[in-house]
Amino acid sequence: MTKNNVAKLAAVFTALALLSSCANTIRGVGKDAAGTVNATQAAGANVANAAQ
Repeated sequence: MTKNNVAKLAAVFTALALLSSCANTIRGVGKDAAGTVNATQAAGANVANAAQ
């Protein structure tokens, strides 16, 4: 293999690693946002029950 081919393969593997990291981060942010919504709804229900 030439140095040029090795450099191209390294660039492809680096790009794939970065893209997979981004996908995991986006998935984690979605889970965090869903957890925040659920906690907010639960707090609202607790306040409504306390006010009755």
